[in-house]
Amino acid sequence: MKIPFYKYQGTGNDFIIIDNSENEYSGLSQNLIHHLCDRKFGIGADGLILFNTKAGVDFEMDYFNSDGKRSSMCGNGGRSIVQFYIDKGKHQLSYTFSAPDGQHEAEVDTHGNIRLKMNNVTDVTSHNGQFILNTGSPHYVKFVNNLKEADVYEIGRDIRYSKDFKEHGINVNLVEVLEEDSIFVRTYERGVENETLSCGTGVTAAAIVAAHNQKGFNKVNVKTLGGTLSVEFKKISDIEFEDIWLCGPASMVFKGEIDVKR
Repeated sequence: MKIPFYKYQGTGNDFIIIDNSENEYSGLSQNLIHHLCDRKFGIGADGLILFNTKAGVDFEMDYFNSDGKRSSMCGNGGRSIVQFYIDKGKHQLSYTFSAPDGQHEAEVDTHGNIRLKMNNVTDVTSHNGQFILNTGSPHYVKFVNNLKEADVYEIGRDIRYSKDFKEHGINVNLVEVLEEDSIFVRTYERGVENETLSCGTGVTAAAIVAAHNQKGFNKVNVKTLGGTLSVEFKKISDIEFEDIWLCGPASMVFKGEIDVKR
């Protein structure tokens, strides 16, 4: 079976996008998706996205981690699939799509960046002095110094596979405050089981925890290994955040066709 594909990236977080408008590829197995995402024997990516049609929205995003398992929301994947839709010739003032955590809105700013509206956050809890919140995917946020030198793989893996999180997994974000409204974030992602160059839901979680205004509008600039993003939101209380927008670039890297066995 030959599968046409598109490779996209958002600040180095890379994805295989397959146009499943005709429902040809809905039966891809976990092993095949894992193979496609393999960087040595497949195409290589942090995840795979099926672009599906769905009534009431512009499209549906069906997301799988590189381990081949269907996953929760992916912020950079969401921004990438919006850019894919635009590259198909769909130029609109705004976009709506369905994702694993519900419906999302998106738009393009004057610099060509994709602005993706995330779901509201209604709870932030403490865990051994660190922070846990869900921004479409579950995240653990830990503030550190000298993040550049941190062993994110070892630290992230230890937390992700600790007794409290082993069963369902959690994404682990290490965060260094650079300025009042600027942070540096590195993320260990479950499902990829490694550090990625950027994680959209992780960046969102870290920015929320690092809010510099006690109430009202916040904008936090976020440095990642793959580039710079920003997160805008309204802080209602220490555990409630609304009108959350993840903003940054997304682009196609290449397209091709791969011959595989189902």
